[in-house]
Order: sequence, then C-alpha cells, then structure tokens
Amino acid sequence: MEGEILMNDENGVSGRKHSEARVAVGLMLIGAVARLIPHPANFTPVGGTSLFAGARLRRWHAYLVPLVLLAVTDPLLTLIYGYPPFHLVTPVIYASFLVNVWIGRRVLAKVNPARLAAASAICSLQFFVLTNLGVWMMGMWYPHTLAGLVLCFTAALPFLAPTMAGDLAYTGFLFGLEVLAARLRGSARRAAPASAESSAA
Repeated sequence: MEGEILMNDENGVSGRKHSEARVAVGLMLIGAVARLIPHPANFTPVGGTSLFAGARLRRWHAYLVPLVLLAVTDPLLTLIYGYPPFHLVTPVIYASFLVNVWIGRRVLAKVNPARLAAASAICSLQFFVLTNLGVWMMGMWYPHTLAGLVLCFTAALPFLAPTMAGDLAYTGFLFGLEVLAARLRGSARRAAPASAESSAA
C-alpha cells in the first residue's frame, strides 16, 4: 500500500515536471514565432509570455522562458533587420523580463480579468522605467543629467502605448488559450464515459 502511494506520488511529480516542460517549450515557440513575424514596434510577445510563465510554471522553467526566447530570436532579428543583437542595455532588457516572471508569481496566484490587466500594466511600466534608465545611464545618446533623463523618457513615451497593448494582448491570448484548453479537456472527459456506455449498450 505504501509502495503504491509512493509510486503514485512519484508519477504525479514526474507528470507535473513533464507538463511544465511542455508548457515552457510551447511558450518559447509561440513567443519566437510572434516575435519574428512582422509586428508594430514594441508590440511583442515577450512580456506576456514572461508573465504567463511566472503564473503557471512553478520551477526554474519560468525564468528560462524569456531568457531562451530572447537569446534565440535576437540573433535572428539581427539577420532580418541588421541591428546588433547584444548591446550595453541588453542585460537590463533581459532582467526586466525576469521581473515580469516574478510579478506573475506574486500577482497572478489567483487569476481574474482585473488582476490580469493590473499585472500586465505593471509589467509594461516597469519595463519602460528600467530599460529607459538603462539607456540613459549606459548609453551615449543622452547627457547624464536630470535634463538628459527627462529627455530620454520623453523620447520613449510613444513606445509605451504599444508596449502596454502588446503585453495585454499576449497576456489575454495565453490565459484565454489556457481556459479554452481546459474546457476542451473537460468536454473530452465527459464524452469518454458516454461513448463507453453507448458501446456497452
């Protein structure tokens, strides 16, 4: 009896690990495709996938999702558009998406539309603040003065709205996809006994 319980526990843990690994790979694939196809500036999937990963993956896979997604697609985008894949601000960009994962874990333990919208907005704003601070501090585009900081953030303001729209759209898409998948699985489970009873009759 105890052996059966231990075996069931091990199978359950192993199943969850495999399930999380599949979700992580799926997120990276969705994010990579969406990032590589033509899209409006800053309307990208990385923020939403990072937030979803934080909310749904309990292990280290969650933090791996944005890192692998960016590391794989940045060089490909370089081939397409010609800009350098890595620069001084790149670590800040990567770190900001890891913050998204952390926000997903803290804010979206319980999911509802209001929490999703709030978490998405927080992610967009922290990305805007951290990355533009990085541009101002590490780049040579703006003077390292208060006036330069204001100028940097002012110049970046047009990109804030598409960032927020992209984060919200992809966050909604991924959580909506999860709800749809759960409903389809539920329908399949309910249909299976009915089919068995029909065959037996």
